[in-house]
Amino acid sequence: MKISPKTYITAAVLLACAVPGFAGESQDEAKKLREAGDIRPLEQILDKAKQKQPGRVVETELEKRSGRHVYEVKIVDEKGVVHELKYDAKSGELLKEKLEK
Repeated sequence: MKISPKTYITAAVLLACAVPGFAGESQDEAKKLREAGDIRPLEQILDKAKQKQPGRVVETELEKRSGRHVYEVKIVDEKGVVHELKYDAKSGELLKEKLEK
C-alpha cells in the first residue's frame, strides 16, 4: 500500500493538534511521556485506527481519563459517517468504538 505525501502531512498536522487536547499538559510533557514509553506515538495509533476503520482522520485528541492516557481518533468513512475510536495510549488497545450522529 502506497502512502501519499498528503497522508503524511495530514498525520503531522493531526499530531500537532492532538497535543493541545492533552488535558492541560504541555507539548513538552507529551513528548516526555512518549520518550519514556508511557504512551505510544500517535502514528502507531493512527495506523491501528485506519486498519480498524478505513476513511479520513478528521480529529485526534490525547486525554487523561481515570488515571490513564487515552487517544481519541475520529474517522469519516466513505459514506460520511463519523467513527470515534478510543485507544489506551500506553498499550494501543482499542477501548471503545462508536458512531457519531
